[in-house]
Amino acid sequence: MNKTIYIYIIVAALLAVSCGRQTAAGKGNDEQQRSESSAMAARTFIPALPPATLTESEHQAYMLEHYWDRFDFADTTFIAEVDPSHMATAFAVYAAGYVPDSLASQAMSRLMSRASTSRRMFDYFMMLAEGVLHDPNSPLRNDEKYIPVLEAAVASPFYDELERLPYEHDLEIARQNRVGRAANDFSYTLASGRTAQMYDIEADYILIFISNPGCPMCREVNEQIQSSPLMNELIERGTLKVLVIYPDADLQAWREHLADYPSAWMCAYNEGQVIERERLYDLRAIPSLYLLDSEKRVMAKDCVDVAYIEELIAQAEAS
Repeated sequence: MNKTIYIYIIVAALLAVSCGRQTAAGKGNDEQQRSESSAMAARTFIPALPPATLTESEHQAYMLEHYWDRFDFADTTFIAEVDPSHMATAFAVYAAGYVPDSLASQAMSRLMSRASTSRRMFDYFMMLAEGVLHDPNSPLRNDEKYIPVLEAAVASPFYDELERLPYEHDLEIARQNRVGRAANDFSYTLASGRTAQMYDIEADYILIFISNPGCPMCREVNEQIQSSPLMNELIERGTLKVLVIYPDADLQAWREHLADYPSAWMCAYNEGQVIERERLYDLRAIPSLYLLDSEKRVMAKDCVDVAYIEELIAQAEAS
């Protein structure tokens, strides 16, 4: 499937969930809603159209550079009238479809600079970025692309010291455990009472699985890992070690669910909730997977896509 089409489908599904409910009172205002929707539908953003003769790589580079050329960053009336879901989709297609992580700093910084024509426009693009790149429930969440957005917010003359505080907090957490860099170390305690450091684990790959007992999504991720032939083979060989971390304080609930995990995995808790208190890892969304290499460098950060983890391991094994 075309990558851009796939992104459209993801965003449309998210919007359907968030916008699909209608109260009885809302039904009574159908005519007004249709009128407002018609007004919004008249205002649309059409990204730049690349020449048809471009190769795929040239198309990608063109859209990275020119995607927003048709958008008038001075027109605050437009953002007041355009359908927010339309702009959320447009932003998602750009950020996920045309901005590679390797160029995220330049591309997203440039976008936020162009959006700095007014406080209202800057706030609007901050809202789009937060919803697509930072919301815990967004499948397109990406710290590498959100970090330059946060840096722009922290440096923006539109915000005073108090307004910058939440962005400074988010930036501090986003800068932790970046892909390609060393992961933060932490202590863990097993059911036996033995305590050790994550950095003491020796393996070609370490999969940190931050989980909560009874969490439905945690159970789903658990089952996906257990059903992976590749991961099971590597676990059996000792090449991959799985460390399941419970970050909270209810140890009774944690102990009641220890049997949910294979005996070959290390199931532990973080005593004193140091991971959360010292902001060592982003715990806004659980479950969360971090894949590390033998040097404890981050290969995958804060994801739940087991297939992606498998792909990274397979690529590393083949190299």
